[in-house]
Amino acid sequence: MAESWATLGVDLHLEPTGSGVRRGLTDALREAVRTGCLAPGTRLPSSRALAADLGIARNTVADAYADLVAEGWLTARQGSGTRVAERTVVPPPDAVPRRREQHRPAYDLIPGTPDLASFPRTEWLRAARRALAAAPNSALGYGDPRGRPELRSALAGYLARARGVRADPERIVVCAGFTQALDILGQLLRARGARTVAVESYGLDAHWNRLTSAGLHTEPLPFDELGTDTGQLTDEGAVLLTPAHQFPMGAPLHPDRRSAVVEWARRTGGLVLEDDYDGEFRYDRQPVGALQGLDPDRVVHLGTASKSLAPGLRLAWAVLPPALAEKAAAAKGEVDTCGALDQLTLAEFITSGAYDRHVRAARLRYRRRRDALVAALAAHAPDVHATGVAAGLHAVLRLPSGTEKSVVQAANWQGLALHGLSFFRHRAAVAEPLDALVVGYGTPPDHAWAGALDALCRVLP
Repeated sequence: MAESWATLGVDLHLEPTGSGVRRGLTDALREAVRTGCLAPGTRLPSSRALAADLGIARNTVADAYADLVAEGWLTARQGSGTRVAERTVVPPPDAVPRRREQHRPAYDLIPGTPDLASFPRTEWLRAARRALAAAPNSALGYGDPRGRPELRSALAGYLARARGVRADPERIVVCAGFTQALDILGQLLRARGARTVAVESYGLDAHWNRLTSAGLHTEPLPFDELGTDTGQLTDEGAVLLTPAHQFPMGAPLHPDRRSAVVEWARRTGGLVLEDDYDGEFRYDRQPVGALQGLDPDRVVHLGTASKSLAPGLRLAWAVLPPALAEKAAAAKGEVDTCGALDQLTLAEFITSGAYDRHVRAARLRYRRRRDALVAALAAHAPDVHATGVAAGLHAVLRLPSGTEKSVVQAANWQGLALHGLSFFRHRAAVAEPLDALVVGYGTPPDHAWAGALDALCRVLP
């Protein structure tokens, strides 16, 4: 059988130009080295392989290599082949200069990210091996837009057991992160004729912006000591809430207001979008059950593996009312956009019990960090207190009036990355502004937490 470019050597993209085959090849190789397309140390195909690839004589390639070795662009040694010489690569004139890397803070206290160093790599790898070994060949093809049935089944069982969600695998849609779920829901709300979505006075502008991008107006609800005032809902098409642990204020939605928002949805036909933020991380008592359990036909339950495992997995889920499940799958697209292997691994991780073990271990780790934060405040900043319930991956520290901006600035000087409460305030919120810090204790690894606390206490009034 004749040898071809498909079976010889390594792939090398070249476009010989100019007069003469040898000169054209020499110029193309020189340009590839000069511009960095061929990095220093790269081993080139043998003259026989490259000649077969390009359909030219082997001696032509050998001569071009010899010319470039003589010029210093390439090196040739017995037994190691022909390689690109070590030299400074000069980028083309129109190349965009790389942006200088910004100075990284010593401690990252921005909320929203777990301790990535504690990701259960060994258990995850074991689950991945078991899942891949058991996966049917069809699992590696284009998938159902709702997600792998193995994961949807595992999620239905877990959410019912751990969060009180009334779920059916057919009503679950697996999404590539929470923001994709919001994008899908934004499309559905617009199709239903909604124009306004009520939101909380404090939250993430990234979520509000996703709704705005879908053509929806966000209207903040009043906020007081009982949390978000759902009694103020009127004719909005939906409301987005974090009822288990309000982000960032830190309190669960009051029972009366949980009932009020469900009654509003039944009365008006509106939808409740339940962001189950930090729902699994309650430290002082049993976590508050999911709002969806009160009325699965009116509440969309939204969860994610970003806090419990890692945001890099890009795995989230929406448990939808029956009337919306098929529409959500259609809005997501013709094929699934989440990696099948990660979905299968998470399904195995849940059903094997590894997910429960990991969450319990993480709960203990974060509780210890929160306890250490409270103790440090009592010892070094007695006028500053952590508010909200003992839950989640962050705490809100109330500050004297008018001091938030200066404290945040001082924190930056100490190498602390953190936000004041005003960063999370909706631009149209009517609640009275409060001076506070939102301190995330999930991101720093265990060995860095004591140093982060020391630096934090130094900037507190």
